[in-house]
Amino acid sequence: MTAAENLSEQLYPAPIKTVEEGSPAARAGVRPGDVLLRVNGETITDVLDYRHKLERGVVTLEIARPQQAPLVMTGVPTTAQDHHRLMLPAAPSLDDTFTFTVEWEDPGLDFEEVLFDGIKKCANKCDFCYVHQMPRGFRKSLYIMDDDYRLSFLYGSFVTLTNLTEGDINRILNENLSPLYVSVHTANQDLRQDMMKWWKLKVKDPQAVQIREMIERLESIDLYTQIVLVPGRNDRENLDETVEYLSSRPNVISAAVVPIGLTAHRTNLPDVRTFNREEAQDTLKRLNIWRKKFLAERGTRFIFPSDEIYLLAGEPLPSEEEYEGFPMLENGVGMIRDFLTEGLPELPAALPQPLKVILGTGLLFAESLDRAVEPLRAIDGLDIEVRAVENKTFGRVTTVAGLLTGRCFRHAVKPGEADLLIVPPTTLRYGTELMLDDVSLSELRQEFKMDVRSGGATLGELARVILQGAQSSGPQFGMSAHAVKDKPADEIVAEASMHGRGQA
Repeated sequence: MTAAENLSEQLYPAPIKTVEEGSPAARAGVRPGDVLLRVNGETITDVLDYRHKLERGVVTLEIARPQQAPLVMTGVPTTAQDHHRLMLPAAPSLDDTFTFTVEWEDPGLDFEEVLFDGIKKCANKCDFCYVHQMPRGFRKSLYIMDDDYRLSFLYGSFVTLTNLTEGDINRILNENLSPLYVSVHTANQDLRQDMMKWWKLKVKDPQAVQIREMIERLESIDLYTQIVLVPGRNDRENLDETVEYLSSRPNVISAAVVPIGLTAHRTNLPDVRTFNREEAQDTLKRLNIWRKKFLAERGTRFIFPSDEIYLLAGEPLPSEEEYEGFPMLENGVGMIRDFLTEGLPELPAALPQPLKVILGTGLLFAESLDRAVEPLRAIDGLDIEVRAVENKTFGRVTTVAGLLTGRCFRHAVKPGEADLLIVPPTTLRYGTELMLDDVSLSELRQEFKMDVRSGGATLGELARVILQGAQSSGPQFGMSAHAVKDKPADEIVAEASMHGRGQA
């Protein structure tokens, strides 16, 4: 039986991106573009499965070299142009295979993707799902409703566990895929079902939707949990109940509390709203009681409100110490405090030439940023304006900086009105100058007739970017701390941040 015929037998060819020079794979003749078919005659589903099989010590890897099939007609042409457009390559043949064996060595392979069998989809229809609130016109991967425990282990994406099978649970336990990041929302089972509305046909194991049973069954796995709060639903007494339960489980390391995130695109969705100041203050008051109790009894505050809750409540942010190492930084817990932790560098008394700078940020962070950069205004020749940019893509109700797009800045900034525009690094895809709507900083530079750069992840870095702008107009690449999963080799996986971080 050929490899191509075996594709129907749950074979998941894994395209190879790079081969380490001098590695066993390189010596065996493996080349980038080849695909891994099996390890020890067994199919593999993802990079975790691959690594787990390598732990056996002596393994044989089966490699296929795709042979490009001839062009085939994919439709009925009506013109010569149609004929050319409809002639596409057929799926490549995988019949050309060979094997090599390694003994207690890394083969030296790096793959195009971390998931070979595709991403596991969400079984829920949550009232607050961010994917359901996405406007049209973005790249397709932003509309993927992922809920994959493997991405939770690899990248810290939050998952609900409702789509797990018995095999998934056993694998998590047997391979010790710890820690995992779990969206709990509420420990009240009836309320959780009402909020998340899982599809019965998509739930593979009825026990998987029982959140308490799942947490207790995964007792050997460390769990970082989150609660997305919806006013009038899972807050107040319901929040107390959830915190009390989660704190009773030894494998639950901590819990983040984040408010519901909304956009202006909620067509045919339930009516929900954001927190007002009084409700945010009530939430903080309740959580601070718990935090004080846990710190005294356990040496950890355990429950961590997001920055947004403090800002909505008009309350000061906790000290750096109170974040206990920022374990939930990627979930918006402590990002502002972390930003402020590195203070300003030594500042010059004056610039060699005048510089007008616009610091663009979201509505929520603008006031805090304005206070933080106040010392920079003492530099002679430096004119700094913190501009609160309204979100024209997701709507004014979306106030966080990380969801600003090129369109937002086009509405907020006029060509030539400054020398330098600085955008938040969290607006950029990892390692690129591309924003969420695929507008690049280079495009904005041309349109605005000014330098456009990414700011730093800390106040000190931001100051250095500003001062560099006084010396040079060259581009500066920014790395988004919120998009560590957004890698070219794994774009669909990357977009899990829209669904898995704070909104799953």
